[in-house]
Amino acid sequence: MLGLKREIDQIAKDKGMSREVIVEALEEAMRQAARRKFGQEREIEARFNDELGEIELFEFRTVVEEITDDKTQIAIERAHEYDPEAEVGDEIGVKIETEDFGRILAQTAKQVIIQRVRDAERDIVYDEYKDRRGEVVNGIVRRFEKGAIVVDLGRAEAVLPPKEQVPRETYRPGDRVRAYVLDVNKATKGPQIVLSRASMEFLKKLFAQEVPEIYEGIVSIVAAAREPGGRAKIAVASRDSDVDPVGACVGMKGSRVQAVVQELRGERIDIVPWNPDPARYVCSSLSPAQVSKVIIDEETKAMDVIVPDDQLSLAIGRRGQNVRLAAQLTGWHIDIKSESKMREVARWLAEAVSVVETCGEPEAEILLQQGILSLGDLAECPVELLCSLPGIDEAGALAIRARAAELAVKQREEERRLAAEAVAAQAQGEVAPAALPAAEAVAQAAEPPTAVEPKESGTTQTD
Repeated sequence: MLGLKREIDQIAKDKGMSREVIVEALEEAMRQAARRKFGQEREIEARFNDELGEIELFEFRTVVEEITDDKTQIAIERAHEYDPEAEVGDEIGVKIETEDFGRILAQTAKQVIIQRVRDAERDIVYDEYKDRRGEVVNGIVRRFEKGAIVVDLGRAEAVLPPKEQVPRETYRPGDRVRAYVLDVNKATKGPQIVLSRASMEFLKKLFAQEVPEIYEGIVSIVAAAREPGGRAKIAVASRDSDVDPVGACVGMKGSRVQAVVQELRGERIDIVPWNPDPARYVCSSLSPAQVSKVIIDEETKAMDVIVPDDQLSLAIGRRGQNVRLAAQLTGWHIDIKSESKMREVARWLAEAVSVVETCGEPEAEILLQQGILSLGDLAECPVELLCSLPGIDEAGALAIRARAAELAVKQREEERRLAAEAVAAQAQGEVAPAALPAAEAVAQAAEPPTAVEPKESGTTQTD
C-alpha cells in the first residue's frame, strides 16, 4: 500500500502541484465510485490514511433502537461493536472494504482522478500567467486554428489571434515567436493566454528590454503611434538633463533601435524628442520632413503645417502614413500644405483685401497667421477680426468679404481651366516648364486637404 503514497508524491512532483490536491482527487474518486456501487442515497466518506498509504471508505449510519431503513440506520447493539459509548441518534462511521471493487468502479475512480488533476493543472497555469499580463514571452508555433496561431509556451499554450498578428508576417510550425501577453482568461477548457505582436505595448516593451535607461525609468516613452508591419513613431523624454533620450534609444551606431526593428521584421521606427511646446513637438513628429512654418489653432487643437515643395511628399508619407502617425502621436489635427500652395493662397487673399486702399500683402500675411487659409474662410471671416486690421472699418470688412466670395468663384474657374490644360498636356506626353507650377497648384487644389486628426482607437484616417 505504501506504493500509493509514492505514486502521490511522484505525481505531485511531475505536475508541479501540491500533494493535498492529489489526495483530495483520490478521496473524491473513491467516494464517487463507492456511491455508484452502494447507492447514491448512502452517506459515504473517503479518507487517505497516510500511515497505511491507502484510501479508507466509511459509511455513516444513524444509531436507532429499531431499524426501519437498513441502508441508513444501524441498531444500537451493532453500534456498540464499533463504539461502546454510542447512543441513539449518534452517527457511526462503518468502514467499507474496498477489495471487492470491480473493474468498472476502478475505471470511474481513474477518470475522476484524471479530471481533477487536469483541473488542478489549469488552475496552476492560470495562477502562473494571470500576473504575467504585460510581459513579453517566447514560444514555439505549434499549429493554426481558423487564422489564429497556437503558441507553445512550455507549461501552457497561448493563442495569437488574427487581429493581433502583424500583416505580412508568416510562420510555420516549429518557428520561434516572441509576443506580448495581452490577456489571460479562465475559460472552461483551461486558461486562454492571448498574445499580441501588433499592440503598441509590445513596441514599448521591446524598447524597455533593449534600452536600460527606459527600464530604469530615466528615459520614458511619452507617446507612441504604430501601423503594425509598416511604420511606428515614439516620442521620448528624459528625467536627466545629461541623458539624450533619442540617443539612448538609438544606441551606439543604431544598435538598440535596430534590435527592435529586427524583432519587428523591418518595421520602420522614428524616434522623436517629446516637447511641451506643441509646435516643436509636431515639427519633430513629422520627421524626417523639414517644416517651414506652423499656424496653430488652440481652440480646435488644429495645426496647419507649411513645408517646402520638395518636402511635401516626405511630410505626407506613402498613402499619408507619416502625417497619420504624427497626428496619432501628438493628438493634434494636422493639415499639411506646401509653400507654393500658401503663396497661391496669399496672392488670392491679397487681391481680396486690396479692395480697401492701403491694404494688400501685409494684411494677407496677417490673415494667414490668423488661420484664414482660403477665400472661403475670408468670405465667412468675422467682421470683428477684419476690423482689427489697420485701416479697415466695418464697411471695408464687408467689402472684403464680398470681394472674397467673388474671387472664390473666379479661383474655382481658373483651377478647372488649369487642370484641364494640365491633363491635355500630359495626354500629349509633355508639359511646358512654365505650366508646371500652375499644374502642381491645381493638383493640390483639386485633392482633398491633407488634414489628419488623431484617433483614440490607435488608427487614423485621411479626412
